[in-house]
Amino acid sequence: MIRAATGWIVACVMVLANLIRPLEPVMFEALFVSTGIVTLAEIGDKTQLLAFILAARFLKPVPIIWGILVATVLNHALAAAVGNHVANYFSETTLLWLLAASFLAVAAWTLIPDKMDDGGSLLSQYGPFVASLVAFFVAEMGDKTQVATVMLAAQYPWYLAVVAGTTLGMLLANVPVVLVSNFAAARLPLTLIRSLAALCFLLLALYAAIRALGWLA
Repeated sequence: MIRAATGWIVACVMVLANLIRPLEPVMFEALFVSTGIVTLAEIGDKTQLLAFILAARFLKPVPIIWGILVATVLNHALAAAVGNHVANYFSETTLLWLLAASFLAVAAWTLIPDKMDDGGSLLSQYGPFVASLVAFFVAEMGDKTQVATVMLAAQYPWYLAVVAGTTLGMLLANVPVVLVSNFAAARLPLTLIRSLAALCFLLLALYAAIRALGWLA
């Protein structure tokens, strides 16, 4: 089981590598920032708790991971499209102030621990892939990682880099959870990780505000 899951992860990384290969060097900032922000923000998030539930219930990591991947790509592709679209309706200065306020709000939101009800009766009706796909897609609606994807796409004009980065961040945070299930749950310093994620969002807010004030070219 672990060998199959490991092979799947390698294949997934290769696919992502092929997707980002055409990117110009400057686009890698959007990719790395998106990956890091979403990875940290996802630790302790309700979708990570959902990954625990799915892994414990089905004991089939590969279809669960596939479901997470498909749901994340669909959800974040839509979120990034909204972010790119919204960016066209505001001046650069206005957009930067909106981003600063949004990143600041998400920084505070990140410090609040997520809780999730165990939708046992619903999940048990479906196989692991369908249950994971539907559950993750719905759980991401209005979630802070989806909001972060909208903001990142509004800040960076490179749609593919943002979607690839946020998707990779979701996989980095959730795939290990699926593979080890509850083994590492109690060992993660969630308060520290949430604080680091909030700090990253705060720094992005400050960066946007400084750019809006014209202190950076």
